[in-house]
Amino acid sequence: MVGAEKEQSWIPKIFRKKICTTFIVDLEDSGGSLCQCGRPRSAHPSVAVEDAFGAAVVTAWDGDVHTTEKPTDAYGDLDFSGSGRRPSNFLRLSDRTDPATVYSLVTRTWGFRAPNLVVSVLGGSGGPILQTWLQELLRRGLVRAAQSTGAWIVTGGLHTGIGRHVGVAVRDHQTASTGGSKVVAMGVAPWGVVRNRDMLVNPKGSFPARYRWHGDPEDGLEFPLDYNYAAFFLVDDGTHGRMGGENRFRLRFESYVAQQKTGLGGTGIDIPVLLLLIDGDEKMLKRIEDATQAQLPCLLVAGSGGAADCLAEVLEDTLAPGSGGARRGEARDRIRRFFPKGDPEVLQAQVERIMTRKELLTVYSSEDGAEEFETIVLRALVKACRSSEASAYLDELRLAVAWNRVDIAQSELFRGDIQWRSFHLEASLMDALLNDRPEFVRLLISHGLSLSHFLTPLRLAQLYSAAPPNSLIHNLLEQASHGVGTKVPPIKDGAEGPLLPNVGQVLKTLLGETCAPRYPARDSQDPHTGQGRRESAYLLSDWATSHPSRDVDFMQAPWNDLFLWALLLNRAQMAMYFWEKGSSSVASALGACLLLRVMARLEPEAEEAARRKDLATKFEGMSVDLFSECYHNSERRAARLLLRRCPLWGDATCLQLALQADARAFFAQDGVQSLLTQKWWGEMDSTTPIWALVLTFFCPPFIYTNLITFRKSEEELLQKDPDFDMDIGVNGEGPSGPPDPAQKGPHRRPQQPGCCPRRGCLCRWSYFWGAPVTVFLGNVVSYLLFLLLFARVLLIDFQPGTPGMLELLLYFWVFTLLCEELRQGLGGGWGSLASGGPRPGHAPLRQRLHLYLSDAWNQCDLLALSCFLLGVGFRLIPGLYNLGRTVLCLDFMVFALRLVHIFTINKQLGPKIVIVSKMMKDVFFFLFFLGVWLVAYGVATEGLLRPRDQDLPSILRRVFYRPYLQIFGQIPQEDMDVALMNHSWSDCASEEQGAWAHPPGVHAGSCVSMYANWLVVLLLIIFLLVANILLLNLLIAMFSYTFGKVQGNSDLYWKAQRYSLIREFHSRPALAPPFIIISHTRLLFRRLRRRRRAPPASPVIEHFRVCLSKEAERRLLTWEAVHKENFLLAQARDKRDSDSERLKRTSQKVDTALKQLGQIREYEQRLKGLEQEVQHCTRVLNWVAEALSRSALIPPGGPPPPSPPGPRGSLHFAACLFVFSTGV
Repeated sequence: MVGAEKEQSWIPKIFRKKICTTFIVDLEDSGGSLCQCGRPRSAHPSVAVEDAFGAAVVTAWDGDVHTTEKPTDAYGDLDFSGSGRRPSNFLRLSDRTDPATVYSLVTRTWGFRAPNLVVSVLGGSGGPILQTWLQELLRRGLVRAAQSTGAWIVTGGLHTGIGRHVGVAVRDHQTASTGGSKVVAMGVAPWGVVRNRDMLVNPKGSFPARYRWHGDPEDGLEFPLDYNYAAFFLVDDGTHGRMGGENRFRLRFESYVAQQKTGLGGTGIDIPVLLLLIDGDEKMLKRIEDATQAQLPCLLVAGSGGAADCLAEVLEDTLAPGSGGARRGEARDRIRRFFPKGDPEVLQAQVERIMTRKELLTVYSSEDGAEEFETIVLRALVKACRSSEASAYLDELRLAVAWNRVDIAQSELFRGDIQWRSFHLEASLMDALLNDRPEFVRLLISHGLSLSHFLTPLRLAQLYSAAPPNSLIHNLLEQASHGVGTKVPPIKDGAEGPLLPNVGQVLKTLLGETCAPRYPARDSQDPHTGQGRRESAYLLSDWATSHPSRDVDFMQAPWNDLFLWALLLNRAQMAMYFWEKGSSSVASALGACLLLRVMARLEPEAEEAARRKDLATKFEGMSVDLFSECYHNSERRAARLLLRRCPLWGDATCLQLALQADARAFFAQDGVQSLLTQKWWGEMDSTTPIWALVLTFFCPPFIYTNLITFRKSEEELLQKDPDFDMDIGVNGEGPSGPPDPAQKGPHRRPQQPGCCPRRGCLCRWSYFWGAPVTVFLGNVVSYLLFLLLFARVLLIDFQPGTPGMLELLLYFWVFTLLCEELRQGLGGGWGSLASGGPRPGHAPLRQRLHLYLSDAWNQCDLLALSCFLLGVGFRLIPGLYNLGRTVLCLDFMVFALRLVHIFTINKQLGPKIVIVSKMMKDVFFFLFFLGVWLVAYGVATEGLLRPRDQDLPSILRRVFYRPYLQIFGQIPQEDMDVALMNHSWSDCASEEQGAWAHPPGVHAGSCVSMYANWLVVLLLIIFLLVANILLLNLLIAMFSYTFGKVQGNSDLYWKAQRYSLIREFHSRPALAPPFIIISHTRLLFRRLRRRRRAPPASPVIEHFRVCLSKEAERRLLTWEAVHKENFLLAQARDKRDSDSERLKRTSQKVDTALKQLGQIREYEQRLKGLEQEVQHCTRVLNWVAEALSRSALIPPGGPPPPSPPGPRGSLHFAACLFVFSTGV
């Protein structure tokens, strides 16, 4: 402890102790050897006893006059022997010590953090046993509140009275607590009553001082220190054996702390100080009077007895309606009842002075419960303010946030009498965000807090720095910051603070380039000034600033920033609230679902991953319900909502986000399926019969008959519905940007490329052959013809030598299929090569290839084409013809299995294909178990039967192939049972050792050992029992479970796969292979022509996307926001009408009724008391009247005395007295 001794070596130079310098005889001491300071004559220095004349003149000892201060000789660390606790800090100091130096010692030298609250516990004159509810108050109320708020608990610190009980509560709480901040309890005790204080004396400091705190007999004058306290201030006022010497310093210290600030460097709120009075003698009245004069709020624990009950009753009388103030006689009676040994006049005067500041007093009763202690404390602090300025309540508001008591904040701080402004609430909002207080976030924002002014890059960095050190998002941010390669700059040059998180890189890592929100780069430039915008980087609003044409979706950028923050940190209620306040609600809900499910797959913690999955499911349900609400209002606008690009999520559409998030419930909606059906039929009416489509496909002239019907044109719909003007381009072929400036003036509606004003011959022809359903039908017919051609070539025309015409046609056909796969891969699945040049949100080549390869059917196509090219290569190489034929035969199986994908469009076959795909996983696990058992049996039986066989191919065949056939009943008994073999075979008889036999037959193989042949038969029985009964039934059970599990959701799976199939054929050219090469050549020439010259101003045609003008997008988002409000209102109404909410409201009403009944009982008791007093007054008046009538004061013949009032008159008189006393 040499370091600690050096750090505190300056303490004797600052802090002092007191020594009595004048011996004044205590008149109560008969021997005259005891000074009024409490010490005997022998304990005084010589200078104190030499001035006998001065001592005789002075009759009262004064600690400020008759003492002198010397450097303190007791400080350092205090080790309680046998307690098993860490050493506590202690210091002996004068009662006149400057509290500023003490506070500096505590916070800087001793290392205690500045408190957020100081609770000073007073009273407690009782013995070692405390009432049970008071023990619960200290343990579950006081100590828990101190831990949750980072408060200091200040008591006397002695192992007696209330200080002992507080120490026990602190000990129990810290023993049960496994984490979090420790409770700081400090003791301010008088030096003169500390037992064994001589063990603490060391002029150079004690590090530590060995203190014996138990084992000594009780004398009632000195008490040991309590070992549950972290620090002790031993206040020396010059007296010995007398309590109360610390009161002056304790009050000054608490008043000084109340003027300090919390936080590092004193940048937080004013530290609130609250006095908690439990029980207490008459001396506590003076202590409370001094505290109220110092403007310190006090909390009175009613029911604890003593001074607390006295003040609580007086306060109740002064505040109760109809009291009219208690009479002085009753007040004296109350004083005598509580303090029989005190002076009633003096104590009554103290009580009256205390009641002049009754706004500083708050009563806590046992009926409130220990759980409501924080509420009462907060209410006491708010009550003590009594100001209309919001700045006076900032500390209480932040305390309410720290305690998560939004109900108290609503009832006490946001009643309308306090003028709150936005900047007043920002610090509390930051606390609410960091501590995950969603209800407070709602409350603060609803009372006028401007989120656009609040959310700065510094605050956003602080929010992301709140992520736990070992969490997934913290690791991702660390990897992103280190992956940049350069040091991340701080917010401001030279400013210390959290570094800016590279959120954009994290989102790109999680979601890819296609769906990641757009965050600006670190070295982004301001488009107006050309200067770097490091000050405002990493906010979504910066992307809106650098892209002015996309400001529609970023009007609420702060909401989106906080929404992404809440999702990344998995703050469920926060994320839901920010989603409610943000824009693009359907797309944001699907984006949140995608982000959460991606992070759930990466989350190492199982519980955290489960919470993310639950939140993702909730957002998926919100997107389903909200889109259903929009669809029921307007089908056309809901369709545009699905096809609209969302700049927040990387220009992805709702359908793309739903596909990436695997939101099958979203695809299963009627609105989405209606759009998919409309896309599937193109410009044709979806009610067209299938037989008519097939007939027209093979007989094209029927296109111009009424057999094929087309949907109404936009002009016809506009005539019927003027609002349809907003819904132009539902098919994804509308305008992609703002209108051409040259077209200002009369409004002109852009037409689709290649569309005729009327549905003439060319339009009907292009509409029919360009519809995805027709493209699908053509590809099905083409693929069937391809398989027939492939089969004929393999079976008949595939001969050595030069390939024939059909074989060359097959090669060309596969070449066209390969070209189509290349087109799909380069298009990334979202568009086509005809989509134009680079654009915002266009995925890079790597991302497009990743999206293409993520589809299992695309992988099957690549496998089939690769095998075909490999087989053709072997076929053309001399000597490898048979190998090529083998590869092509296997490749034909792959092409034939690829035909299954075509049937996914069917409503009956599609779900069954989903079930089969799920069952393939069960087959894999079954084959694993079967393979293990098959190898075990095969090796064992082969080793027992043929131990000398050296033919490896035959061994492998018998180990693997023969046991597999035995499962299906092919059991060669003659090859395994020696009873059926030939024992006299010459080759077997010539063996050197053992008994051998040879199986019958020409191709029987080598000899079989007869040793332990019974074991081979037994193994065969066990193998068949396990394989045929156990494993096969296990497979059947797995199939049954999978079928039952998937059958209910197979429709959801099928509808999601239907979107992928429709999107694929929607983007495919109209011609099927091999004629598709014509379309590919046309697309290639168009792409080359666009590269040579600037792209035209005509709208860009894209598949399953629509680009809107700023005005159209604004109207669409406004319409979505309106229906989101309706949806949230309906949801809140349903929640309010639920059984749980009704029970909650009923419980609240019952509580209110019980409180009112309690007040009524109190009024009844008061009325009964008044009635008794009236009856007493009536009897007295009757006695006076009777006495006067008998006296000589009234002359004879005077007026008769009034008749005595009856019961009704007495009640009337009592009522008059009650009304008069209430002042009504």
